[in-house]
Amino acid sequence: MSSLKNALERGQFAVTAELAPPKGCDFAQKLDDAEALRGKVHGLNVTDMQSACLKASSLGFCVALKAQGHEPILQLTGRDRNRMALMGDLLSAAGFGIDTVLALTGDHPLVGDCRDSLPVYDLDSCGILRMISEMEQSGCDCGGNALEGAAPVFYKGASVTPVYEPMALQVAKLKKKVDCGAQYIQTQGIFDIAALRRFMDAVEKANIRTHIMCGVIPLKSANMARYMNENVPGIAVPEEMIARLEAAAEEGRARGVKGLAAAAGMEMAAELIRAVRDEGLCDGVHIMAIGAERNVPKILEMAGVSV
Repeated sequence: MSSLKNALERGQFAVTAELAPPKGCDFAQKLDDAEALRGKVHGLNVTDMQSACLKASSLGFCVALKAQGHEPILQLTGRDRNRMALMGDLLSAAGFGIDTVLALTGDHPLVGDCRDSLPVYDLDSCGILRMISEMEQSGCDCGGNALEGAAPVFYKGASVTPVYEPMALQVAKLKKKVDCGAQYIQTQGIFDIAALRRFMDAVEKANIRTHIMCGVIPLKSANMARYMNENVPGIAVPEEMIARLEAAAEEGRARGVKGLAAAAGMEMAAELIRAVRDEGLCDGVHIMAIGAERNVPKILEMAGVSV
């Protein structure tokens, strides 16, 4: 059984961390990063060319992680593959014992680093979820043809953006994804706990029943926070957090100490995780450390969370 599924269905506070494949074919450093997370998380969410930037495939790195005894979560986007290719990747993943997936529509190639690429978008996230669910129920592929042997069964996830107006649109999208088969949800990065409370209240009022994991992005600097506010849809870092990062950076300059802003970002991430857990707002957290995965165990320790 999927480790993430096992944790969520037992009512344990679940933790996943995001890990990007390399922009190349040498997995050694990324596999070393994964070792720092062993025993600290319930799954490693392997990005599928996040922000439409070319990297090794999610499936390829998931296979490498699985071979090392990790619990990878396969990301599938509709941007680059039609339904045949998506199902082919799913069948291959199952053959390697990978049983947890996250379905995404995918960022358009125009925002990435290979802008001459043509998008596919045969299926969006809901279409991918529906295709997997129908395969599991029917034992047939996307063309209605019987699979050889039993159909694989996946623990299926999707994403949602709580800080979005109108909120009702995101709640409606969430309901559709759950209706299409999503069993767990990972949110875009959250920085304002009050905004998360409002969203979770709306989900409750809509009678949507699924496991929701709060997205957590440890900030490294005030500039990073400002960039995300200006360029990443669904991200809203409060001014008081930016001021805290600036104050830490200024203290570091005055003392000749590096890394104080990043340390403050880790503290704020830990505070958010602790609040989400203590208030019972979500069923877990998904930590997106963006190249600083080795900090995740420390953040979890600061938050008082263990798996």
